[in-house]
Amino acid sequence: MSRRAPLEGVRVADFTWVWAGPFCTLQLAHLGAEVIRVETATRLCVTRLLPPFDGFQPGPNRSGYFNQYNQGKKSITLDLKRPEAIEVAKRLCAASDIVVENFAAGVMDRMGLGYDVVRGLRPDAIMIALSGYGATGPDNDKVSYGPAQVPLSGMSSVTGYRGHPPMHVGISYGDPTGGLHGAVAVLAALLYRARTGRGQYIDLSQWETSMAVLPDAILEQTMNGMAPPRDGNRDPHMAPHGVFQTAGEDRWIAIAIEDDDAWQRFAHLVGGSALAGDPRFATVAGRKRHEDELEELVIAWTAGREPDDAVRLLQEAGIAAFVSATNRDLAEDPHLAARGFPVMLEHPEVGTKMHLGVPWRMSRSDSRVRSAAPCIGADTDQVLRDVCGLAPDDIERLRAAGALA
Repeated sequence: MSRRAPLEGVRVADFTWVWAGPFCTLQLAHLGAEVIRVETATRLCVTRLLPPFDGFQPGPNRSGYFNQYNQGKKSITLDLKRPEAIEVAKRLCAASDIVVENFAAGVMDRMGLGYDVVRGLRPDAIMIALSGYGATGPDNDKVSYGPAQVPLSGMSSVTGYRGHPPMHVGISYGDPTGGLHGAVAVLAALLYRARTGRGQYIDLSQWETSMAVLPDAILEQTMNGMAPPRDGNRDPHMAPHGVFQTAGEDRWIAIAIEDDDAWQRFAHLVGGSALAGDPRFATVAGRKRHEDELEELVIAWTAGREPDDAVRLLQEAGIAAFVSATNRDLAEDPHLAARGFPVMLEHPEVGTKMHLGVPWRMSRSDSRVRSAAPCIGADTDQVLRDVCGLAPDDIERLRAAGALA
């Protein structure tokens, strides 16, 4: 018996852009939904303009960033500043089970595509808005991008080194966390609709989803009245715990010693009986008290070893350790390759390139990347004809009027 995709037969009208919204609809595409992304060439999605570009040649269809997060989707172009295009968008919403947008709160309402309009077109429609701050509250009208969510969520306040100011964490956590929370919320709404026949509106705040990944830090403040200190890669209950430099250019390994037994194994490997018997490091409390000296000993051992060799020795001793992987390490990793996580699908403009695929496996459902990301507007005529029910002459009139730009 062939496996069906979990969301086979579900259609998504995707009015998203940048990262958070497209990351939400990417998960739905992986699950088999027909995701139709609405774009415009008059204001290209930011991610179509960001590197890396194939062959270092910029172009709206050549961005690896865009092509990663829009796999399995279709693309149509509608200039939503034109009333004719809004009417087409309404047809698309009426034919879709789910409508997704991540503009600032109120933008879809001002365009005439808010939830009241959508449910008037289709009463059982599910609509989700992934705005920065939610649809209500004093900050609801503010525009948000993922980098701002890191300090706003409090993540920066607990990120950094002892004695140094707060730091950014390296990625825009608000986008993927918002996107993943949104996808789960949509699945819950689909289950609700399957039981009741009713759709609903989902008001998601990316700010709040970013805070949801920091429960320990927030609880420390609310329960004990103090913020956790910034302490680099150190852990309050383990030592040594961190990322340590090895031989080679900018190569590092992560090491975590979880208890005194692990410390003894580590100490015998690194410094023999002298280090294993050093009273300064016999307990977690002692190792934390002398952590600077302890880390100097660790670095003295790791610095002269290749990362893979150091990790092999540590793992053989039962120590939690792994290479701090580079992009190349991941692209060439045999474990990931054996699981089929990297996917090689042909794109119309850039050819066959490796992208990251679906990070889960389902024993009874067909969950996979079904196609490369679309070129901008590649599916406009097909969707307008087969989904929106427009005749070829109507499509040409819309194109001549500039509504399909």
